[in-house]
Amino acid sequence: MPLASPVAAWFRENGRDLPWRRPGFTAWGTLVSEVMLQQTPVVRVVPRLQQWLERWPTPADLAASPASDAVRAWDRLGYPRRALALHAAAVAITERHGGVIPEEVPDLLALPGVGDYTARAVAVFAYGHRHPVVDTNVRRVLARAVEGLAEPWAPSARRDLPLMEAHLPLDREEARVVSAGVMELGALVCTARSPRCDECPLIAECAWVLAGRPAHVGPRLRTQAKFEGSDRQVRGLVMAELRASDVPVTAAEIATVWPDAAQRDRALAGLLRDGLVTGSADEGWELPS
Repeated sequence: MPLASPVAAWFRENGRDLPWRRPGFTAWGTLVSEVMLQQTPVVRVVPRLQQWLERWPTPADLAASPASDAVRAWDRLGYPRRALALHAAAVAITERHGGVIPEEVPDLLALPGVGDYTARAVAVFAYGHRHPVVDTNVRRVLARAVEGLAEPWAPSARRDLPLMEAHLPLDREEARVVSAGVMELGALVCTARSPRCDECPLIAECAWVLAGRPAHVGPRLRTQAKFEGSDRQVRGLVMAELRASDVPVTAAEIATVWPDAAQRDRALAGLLRDGLVTGSADEGWELPS
């Protein structure tokens, strides 16, 4: 189906004004935004991104700060291992690349914590290279509009990348616009639960709509577990206690954050494994230096 032209036209008219889409936004800012946007809504990322880039406008600035500062600044964005990964990436960029974000996908993939999606996103959106970039929103649009499926399949580079590649214009700038447009379409219109098909620029050609919008058959992708009462919640409470303190937090203080000792210990052990916490019950717990 002809996907590129209608999506590009729709995006130019309807795309949100987001910091990372504005002229002059740096490659470092693009990398930071892509990491922050992993499993975190845009509305929560925008203010934190601005604060982060004001404090650390370059990778060298972040690399010169201790990792604990990055974790504190991450605050409540969730999944704070991303803060450690960004700090490690900043150190690597400073040491290996003279503080300049590399633009080739293999070099980006060699950075700590940078996966295939993030590497391609930086190469495309920061440097204008022509690569297929596929996230959950893109996969959903491709599943419906191209394959006629109600829901996307599990992530698969062997399937996802050639499928998106086939719909990219040869012109690099137009390919970048199409990539951003398909993501935006999946985020705003071709949503998971309540797709607004009447507003979609692809409705006349969408394979799923033309098939009568058949219901999903087969196994569903696993959804995120409930947060309330989960180990993730307890990890967050422990991290909040540590971020609020400039000295090691005692075991007695940690014990006050959650009543279930077994779950609290499990969360603390996980944070230790992830390198987000250092110390011991005797010495007290703190963020990594």
